[in-house]
Amino acid sequence: MAPPTFMGLSGRPLSLAVSTVATTGFVLFGYDQGVMSGIIGAPAFNNLFVATRDNPSMQGFVTAIYEIGCLAGALTILIFGDLIGRRRAMIAGGLTMILGVLIQVTAQRQGSPLAQFIVGRVIMGVGNGFNTATIPTYQAECSKTSNRGLLICIEGGVIAFGTVVAYWVDYGCSFGSDDLVWRFPIAFQIIFALIVSIPMIFLPESPRWLLTHERYEDAERVIAALRGYESSGPETALERDIIVDSIRASGGIGQKSTPFKYLFTGGKTQHFRRMLLGASSQLMQQVGGCNAVIYYFPILFEKSIGQTKQMSLLLGGINMIVYAIFATTSWFIIERVGRRKLFLWGTVGQGLSMVITFACLIPDDPMAARGAAVGLFLYIASFGTSWLPLPWLYPAEINPIKTRAKANGFSTANNWLWNFLIVMVTPVMIANIGWGTYAFFAAVNACFLPVIWFFYPETARRSLEEIDIIFAHGFINKISYVKAARELPLLSPEQVEQYALRYGLIDTAAHAAQTTIADRHIDGKDVLDASGSEEKRIE
Repeated sequence: MAPPTFMGLSGRPLSLAVSTVATTGFVLFGYDQGVMSGIIGAPAFNNLFVATRDNPSMQGFVTAIYEIGCLAGALTILIFGDLIGRRRAMIAGGLTMILGVLIQVTAQRQGSPLAQFIVGRVIMGVGNGFNTATIPTYQAECSKTSNRGLLICIEGGVIAFGTVVAYWVDYGCSFGSDDLVWRFPIAFQIIFALIVSIPMIFLPESPRWLLTHERYEDAERVIAALRGYESSGPETALERDIIVDSIRASGGIGQKSTPFKYLFTGGKTQHFRRMLLGASSQLMQQVGGCNAVIYYFPILFEKSIGQTKQMSLLLGGINMIVYAIFATTSWFIIERVGRRKLFLWGTVGQGLSMVITFACLIPDDPMAARGAAVGLFLYIASFGTSWLPLPWLYPAEINPIKTRAKANGFSTANNWLWNFLIVMVTPVMIANIGWGTYAFFAAVNACFLPVIWFFYPETARRSLEEIDIIFAHGFINKISYVKAARELPLLSPEQVEQYALRYGLIDTAAHAAQTTIADRHIDGKDVLDASGSEEKRIE
């Protein structure tokens, strides 16, 4: 019997289609991160949106208000993501972004153009909040253990490619008419949004989400299609059973949406700690200074280093090419090096780059200030290799299936909240304290190192269900979770079930407790297992 198909695809081609759509969502994210940098100070833009002219605070507000929309979108997924599912959230995200783009590019002088532009940026941000809170979870739940890290790192890495495209589109349009200068770069985002929304109508839902909602036949069909198995084959049944065990261990059977109280539980599952680990990575990504460089790179060169506007835009585009090149390096080392080492190396690189930057700006000499340009290039290389993709990967991995959508929504909301703050205050910091801006970010990066060293367990080459075992192992043996991850060997699917039984995460293994999963519920009632006792969840 042939595997089931979606869009006429199964196995590797179907997985590639899923990854392509997910990746495009993050290209769009990166594009919008970079697009405002080249137009926020353009005369054509400032002539229409007069309040932004020579006003760092208003420029910061117009750029950063997008993050408030993203925050609202991420919070929406935090509340409703478990109910609406991954597919519908991504479709809604793409369509919402298209609406926001149309509102922005139709702003006219005779109306209230700035207010309209701000509303459009907020709406577009809501759509991007949907996508960024959903796509990593969707990709993680559809991927194999062997390539999950690579695929999500590619997602994170292509943020840089989106930013590169935005910088060079801005640069090319800067030589055109007033409307072309800013309307075309913003309107160009519609292409990416359509690539996200339309294929998702036909692609499969996450099998883990389907099993959480007790749609067993649908989940088996998706697992078989993604892996190239037969729907009734033993490989499909084994993967299905491992996922069901994980859902049972977290208390998720029969619940359509995870109660918020589950996010704050400890014990063997450590939901609260795991949520904080994921959220802290997103927080540190933002306060490490990345958007001070990405959003305002041309302004930094123009104001701090004394370059002309055109030269600043050109150097900004070159810097983004460096960014994209180094972002691809994580694709090749993420599984070899692991998450912890890449976090640590990236932090050291970012901190030293900021030290070089502020040290070269202290003399207030144009020649010395050129050294600051080297520091900024080194920063973006370090960031692209490590802190760009990792905070999108780590929360999707570290959180268990039952709280993954809500915890990832909380992590993404953290990202956008701190993103807004940094984007808002950076122009003001540069205007008022100059090189002190970079000294501040250097000190902040130094604070990351002990947090990562003592609290971040390694998740490389682990299945999502295997990571549950790491936290149960650490809790029961009263050791740090970093040590638990280090001393626990890589486990096979059968061993994951054995450890889950040993640590009391489940009472019975799924494949031993049931003939077919669909038979667990008859007329809405739980079926007793072979011993005559009802299956229970151990807290």
